[in-house]
Formats: sequence, structure tokens, C-alpha cells
Amino acid sequence: MRKIVGVLLIAIFAVTGWLAWDLLTPLSPPGQTFVMLRPGYSTRHIASELKAAGVIRSEEAFILWRYIRHRRTLKAGEYLFDKPANTINIQKRLRRGDVYFHTVVVPEGFTIFDIARAIEAAGLGPAADFLKVAQSDTFVVSDIAPTARSLEGYLFPDTYQFSRMQTMREIAASMVKEFRQTARQIGLLQTPASTETEAGTPGSPVHIAAESDIERTVIMASIIEKETAVAEERPLVASVYYNRLARRIALDADPSIIYAELLAGTYSGALHHDDMRFNSPYNTYTHAGLPPGPIGNPGKSSLEAAMHPSQSDYYYFVADAAGHHRFARTMEEHNTNVAAYRRAMRGH
Repeated sequence: MRKIVGVLLIAIFAVTGWLAWDLLTPLSPPGQTFVMLRPGYSTRHIASELKAAGVIRSEEAFILWRYIRHRRTLKAGEYLFDKPANTINIQKRLRRGDVYFHTVVVPEGFTIFDIARAIEAAGLGPAADFLKVAQSDTFVVSDIAPTARSLEGYLFPDTYQFSRMQTMREIAASMVKEFRQTARQIGLLQTPASTETEAGTPGSPVHIAAESDIERTVIMASIIEKETAVAEERPLVASVYYNRLARRIALDADPSIIYAELLAGTYSGALHHDDMRFNSPYNTYTHAGLPPGPIGNPGKSSLEAAMHPSQSDYYYFVADAAGHHRFARTMEEHNTNVAAYRRAMRGH
């Protein structure tokens, strides 16, 4: 009997020692290790994924500790393991849902094509998947932009943190939500924040002076954004375009041609004289008035400039080779400015 008890005690000590070793001794993962734990994974499946990734020593110890400390559920998501950690600490992370977020930077003026590439570069999925959503899910902005052809213009520039558990629709909706919040702040939208839906989708009351006001403002802001990176110049650039619209003069905005060619998949990276005749409703050289939709995603400053342009009698502007622009009232003045720009460029 004593022998049996002795054997049992030895076995208990051995199991306890093994369990303590596996649970308490930190294990260093092989470099930066990402593990995706999908919704619905069982504890055994989670343990298998972690063991295969070299994050834990023993599946059995992981499962046993989960059985002993069965408090909160282990949360799905993508996890980054890049430091030594023991099994107990790893389970604490999974219970907290300490998931990894990918940073996506969307600068002012980025198009849906630029954003799609940034999302792919961040490891969140193929660019084509985001483009498909951005070009089809116009219902997300149908209450404020009923004639929108895509989400272009309404994906607000910002720095975002996204999880791989989020769908492309959720990612796009987050950017639209940021647009709505900024539009409310500057008075472009007059919607109580408490009535806005979480995903930024239609359904809450939005006061718009006229059906097309917000769309026209966003289209104009997108052109302004593309024309100048100097915030203090933007109201003056806006005045030039509004003056031209009032006189029914073609806007002649080069960025609109670039966008037309991006939509057609023919943009080569530079504009040439022949491109001025490119057949597209977005070509503001051959089609008077605003293009049918935004040509990029404007930031707050450009939206405000489109809402509150300067009062001027300028109809032309050209770069001055120093990052700013020279403005002109007449074609003669404009030609003088163009000649000065060309001389400056030759000097460089």
C-alpha cells in the first residue's frame, strides 16, 4: 500500500512539476509571430495554433490551465507574439482580447486607389477587395450624397488602427464615420452626434440645405486638395474655381484628368498635352462645370475652403516653383505668371 501511495505521490509531483514548468517558464517566439484565432475556435484548436507557431510548449498544459481557470472566454483576433511569455500570461492576453492592430495612414488627397494599396500594404487584405467595396457600397452615404458613384470623397484622411478581424466594409464605414464627424464639426452636416448610427450608415436625420449641396462641396474640396498643399492658399484656389463656375468657364483642373485616367486604368504617371482631350466626364478641360464626383478624399482644410472661399476676382493660377501659386485676373497676367514659372523651372 505504501508503495502505491509512494508511486502516486511521485506521479503527482512529476505532473505538478511538468505543469509548473510548462505554465510558468517563459518561451521566446521565433521572431515576430502572428497568430490568427478565428471566432468559434475551441480551446484545443487555439492551443494547436499556438503550439504550431512556437508560442507555447504544450497543448495539454494550455488546455488544463484553461480548464482550471475557466473565467472569461478567450477572444478571437490576430495576436502578435514577439517577447518571451509563459502560458499563463498568454491566456491572460487572450482573455483581455489584446489583439494586434494594423496602422493605415490615409493622407489628405488620397484616392480610393491609394487607400486600397495602403490597406493591402498594411496586411489587411487585397487592394481589389477594398476597391470593390469603395466602388459599390454607396448606400453608406446615400442620405448625404444620393448621386455618389463611389465612396470617393467620403473616406476621411486620418491615421487608422484596424484589425484583420474587420471586414473591408467595416474599414470603409469607419472612414465614412470620420468624414461625418468632421463634416458636423465644420457645419457641412447638421446632425446630432447621438442620432448617428455606429457604422456611419444612412438612417439618421441629416439637414442639408439642398440635395446636391454637400456633394458639390465635397467635389470642389477634392479638387482644391489636389491643387495645393498650402492650407492658407486653399480659400483663394476655391475662389478661382467658383468664379469660373459662375462665368461658365471650364475649370481646366489637371488633377481631374489624372483621376479620369485612373478610373480608366490608363494613367501612366505623368500628364501630356494629348491627355487634355481624354474622353471622360471627369475631364474638366472638355466638360464644363464640376466633375460628376470627387477626385480624391479631401481633408478638413479643403472642405472648409470649399464652404468658405475667399472673395476675389481671380480666374487663373499657376505654381511659382516654390510650392505656392501665383494668381491672375486676366489671361495676360496668367501668361506672364506661366512664363515666370517656366523660367524658374529652367533655373532649377
